[in-house]
Amino acid sequence: MGREVDWGALRAAAVEVAAHAYAPYSGFPVGAAALVSDGRVVVGCNVENAAYGVTLCAECGLVSSLVAGGGGRLVAFTCVGGADRHLIMPCGRCRQLLWEHGGAALLVETPLGVQTMDQVLPQAFGPEDLPDRS
Repeated sequence: MGREVDWGALRAAAVEVAAHAYAPYSGFPVGAAALVSDGRVVVGCNVENAAYGVTLCAECGLVSSLVAGGGGRLVAFTCVGGADRHLIMPCGRCRQLLWEHGGAALLVETPLGVQTMDQVLPQAFGPEDLPDRS
């Protein structure tokens, strides 16, 4: 892609969307933002539910926004949480979502620095692992 990632702007978008999170049960708002291959920025925030197991992570909202907005590939991703909006890592389920829509080269801002998705989710399972259904 060759585009320089403005991590500060991406993190600011995550902080901004975290303000819209619906987190009455955990009190832990989460915001996520990603740069798309076409230059768009997509965001998502967590939406909790009284039936805890059906809570939507911020990454779910982000991927839904990506697909609803016409698709594309995620190229850079960041996620913040808590009252102080510190950098956090996606859960395992969300790492799988990010892999599906960004692949091994997706850049992820982590508390330990920027890493590629294949560092964040080594030996990931993806579409290429499924039998050819053509």
